[in-house]
Amino acid sequence: MSRQDVTIPTPDGDARAFVFTPDAGKGPWPTVLFYMDGLAIRPTLFDMAERLASNGYYVLLPDMFWRLGGYEPMVPADVFSDPDKRQALFSKFIGSTDGEKSMRDTAAFLAWLDKQPQAKADRIGAVGYCMGGMMTLRAAGTFPDRVAAAAAFHAGQVVTDQPDSPHLLAPKIKAKVLVAGADNDPYFTEDQFETLKAAMQDAGVDAEVTIYRGALHGYAPPDLPVYNPEAAERHWREMLALFDETLKEPVGA
Repeated sequence: MSRQDVTIPTPDGDARAFVFTPDAGKGPWPTVLFYMDGLAIRPTLFDMAERLASNGYYVLLPDMFWRLGGYEPMVPADVFSDPDKRQALFSKFIGSTDGEKSMRDTAAFLAWLDKQPQAKADRIGAVGYCMGGMMTLRAAGTFPDRVAAAAAFHAGQVVTDQPDSPHLLAPKIKAKVLVAGADNDPYFTEDQFETLKAAMQDAGVDAEVTIYRGALHGYAPPDLPVYNPEAAERHWREMLALFDETLKEPVGA
């Protein structure tokens, strides 16, 4: 699998990002913007982006914590077992971005993609995990004419009591949407699930909002202690079906 480390100019500075493309063919390929989880850029995300690219996609994985400069990859088990590291994750890392900054970055990523000959970027897919799931829904509502498919897995903070809560963007979304929450998830409760589902239905969004029963928050990345192989493979099947349907040209077209 081909990986390229790139730098993308944004209004706030240069963001680092990573591009993954299929081994076969020269493109252009349908494009997916991959929003990382809160544990930041690390080998597991590279593996996941490579797997997605191997299914025929141009994948852009940006570092949403680029404002911090360089940092060592996190080891999830260490972060979760060390109170100081866990506090730093939320205050320093996740605190380095927010809804406004992430969408300002996303506008820059889209502009950069427009200049990449290997990327079919007029209508893209977006996928995100945990924090990235929230960014995915926000992108679908902020850039409705660009995001054709949006998939959010064990997302957090998609329904809040704030005026910029992602679920309030539902009336602007044109993408086909998949949101797959986790069981007994403090970051996506049953009440929040029902609120998001109702918001999508009321707005007429083509959306599936579901819970993977028996899977905990963080079920998809293989390096997390709560990794659930069955739920992770389900997420791959459903995500690829969504992107194949919305981003790829029908066979024989």
